Amino acid sequence: MALAATETGIIGGIAAKFRTCPVTGLKIDLAAQRLIKANAVAAVIFLAIGGLLGLLVALTRWPAVHLLSADWFYLVLTAHGINVLFLWIIFFEIAVLYFASAVLLNCRLATPRLAWLAFVMMIVGGLLTDVAVFQGDSTVMMTSYPPMEADPNFYLGLILFAVGALVACFIFLGTLVVAKDERTYEGSIPLVTFGALTACIIAIFTLASGAIILVPTWLWSLGYITHIDTVMYRVVWWSMGHASQQINVSAQVAVWYAVAAITVGALPLSEKVSRTAFFLYILFLQLAAAHHMLVDPGLSPEWKIFNTSYAMYLAVLGSLIHGMTVPGAIEAAQRKNGYTKGVFEWLRKAPWGNPAFAGMFLSLVMFGVLGGITGVVMGTLQLNIMMHNTLYVPGHFHGTVVAGTTLAFMAITYLLLPLIFQREVIWPRLAKLQPYLFGIGVLGICLFMMGAGTLGVARRHWDITFTDAPLHFDYPGAAFLMMGLNGISAILATIGGMLFVLIVVGSVLFGKRVDAQNAVSALGPVTTRQVGDEIATYGSAGTWRLPGTFVLIAVFFAAFALYYFVNWKYLSELWLLR
Repeated sequence: MALAATETGIIGGIAAKFRTCPVTGLKIDLAAQRLIKANAVAAVIFLAIGGLLGLLVALTRWPAVHLLSADWFYLVLTAHGINVLFLWIIFFEIAVLYFASAVLLNCRLATPRLAWLAFVMMIVGGLLTDVAVFQGDSTVMMTSYPPMEADPNFYLGLILFAVGALVACFIFLGTLVVAKDERTYEGSIPLVTFGALTACIIAIFTLASGAIILVPTWLWSLGYITHIDTVMYRVVWWSMGHASQQINVSAQVAVWYAVAAITVGALPLSEKVSRTAFFLYILFLQLAAAHHMLVDPGLSPEWKIFNTSYAMYLAVLGSLIHGMTVPGAIEAAQRKNGYTKGVFEWLRKAPWGNPAFAGMFLSLVMFGVLGGITGVVMGTLQLNIMMHNTLYVPGHFHGTVVAGTTLAFMAITYLLLPLIFQREVIWPRLAKLQPYLFGIGVLGICLFMMGAGTLGVARRHWDITFTDAPLHFDYPGAAFLMMGLNGISAILATIGGMLFVLIVVGSVLFGKRVDAQNAVSALGPVTTRQVGDEIATYGSAGTWRLPGTFVLIAVFFAAFALYYFVNWKYLSELWLLR
């Protein structure tokens, strides 16, 4: 994979060492490579921690098992949210930013020493928050709404983590300036880099919002501020809490384009259309945070209606565009590769044995169907009232953060192992199975939690049987069945997740060294051409003859419309108009 000797260049007065990748033809800054490795490894470690905590939560929600006591349940649920929604994903996104800038643009990483400082701040911040939670003084859930108060180190850790990530975002922007100034690429930046730039812009807004609200809350926990307004806290906090998912959406879509390019040679159907969709994300996507406050009395109806209708529709349009262009790009590439028989030969003969492609496509489908459709339903002002404080909500965001983002990041990791870590994937047969195990498990988690939420099961209650409660309430019998099936699905997803962690760690430590001779085979079933052109240059597929994609889109829209109006039917039954 690496050349026998690295190339050393003096660029802009700064010494930088590079190696040339024989698969992509890209020149890789070794400083950037080390930082990508460090952030990716940290991400996987926090994923392992958060995933095991999630299993404990699911087993407690399973009435037949009911594993944890109330105190431990809320402690573990707090730590689970912090580790998987913030630490795992944002660490990996920083790795993606460095890959999409320094690697794809053939340039040195701006200020690598400052990048290491940012990494250390993120590590220290994440560990500080975890320690504060496990000490038992910060069981305030991930949202940490006042007047619930956590240990000061809980807030301080999140502030350090957010500031470190914010510094990394500016290093990404600086690297784009370096590449432009030193002319390491021609024309516009690649689409994958443009998607990463979208994620970076949203991340700056997100992380700044977090710092804005967490700094005074930290001072409040220290006694320097006497009062934090709850409604103000919720509005600003969700500018971080939900907008962090919008970083994920932008990053995962960029990953979809990258994996499709590497595995089947896919080019976007239209660079301009795809870039416009990313631009819609920048303008409107973070406004979806409004759905967390639709039942709050402190916000005006005009604010709620604007954010859940006109603004949200434009964000949804961006996702719908990507939902067409990604599978469309894959179909165009597969037909160009010779799979032209019938409507779906391109899909049937896609490289399903490659865990990168399989994980990417599963992420695409499950994010669109489970996360996307339910997100529009929850973001509708009238429908939101039925489900906001039920298990439907975590069912939805497992469809976005886990089925969408986590699967996408797992998928590209199988390509980063040979391309960046320069190691072959160990246990290739298990690696082929892993995305399906994890995907099926997450699919069950999403469906059964949303089903239980539709039946009214409370979102954050420790015991749905209400054992020993002064006021008893019985859910329908189907709700208990669904929580049991959710527990079984969580076990399956945990097996798939732990298998991923073992494969990644084992490959890094014990995988066969990748060199120029086995570089292409190490990526799985991809063509023997160099794949750098598809991910590192400007270009479009040049065709709209996509019968298979159009059929898939028609099925999606039919399911979308049916499910949307079914929920209006449910709502009409609650009105009880006489």
